[in-house]
Amino acid sequence: MQFMVRAYDGAGLLEKRMEVRPRHLEGMKKLGNHLICAAGLLDEQGKMKGSVLILDFASRKELDDYIANEPYVVGKVWEKIEVEPVNVVVSNGIGR
Repeated sequence: MQFMVRAYDGAGLLEKRMEVRPRHLEGMKKLGNHLICAAGLLDEQGKMKGSVLILDFASRKELDDYIANEPYVVGKVWEKIEVEPVNVVVSNGIGR
């Protein structure tokens, strides 16, 4: 199952985000084939305000387990998280 995760930082947490970011990026590396795509959400000034991830997990429970241990969750950076199932058709120019 593929999911789009949109996660928004709490107000005034850019400095905290940058502090936690190395652990977040290390976690992204460990996701392996679960990770389809990841990006930072930007505000009007081009500063990060959240994240969007496209992930592939066998179930919503597995996704929720990952999110519960995500460094931005553990570090209290992400304040609002939205999850929607998606169907990725093309990734890196290759049909799935």
